[in-house]
Amino acid sequence: MASGPNESSAPRRLACARCGAAFDCRLGGGCWCAAEPYRLPMPAADAEDCLCPACLKAAAAAQSSLTS
Repeated sequence: MASGPNESSAPRRLACARCGAAFDCRLGGGCWCAAEPYRLPMPAADAEDCLCPACLKAAAAAQSSLTS
């Protein structure tokens, strides 16, 4: 029996909560966002979902300007 990728290693195809751009998310590890040098606070349960690389970078820049 051939084994395929399990759900935790298979990427999720998401749409950015801000701009709608499609991107892949790998919650099981190796996601592009884990390699980013900035971290944002986790959103509240009723807040937006994952952001695409461009929107995450913009959100980090905006957050940085608020704390500087």
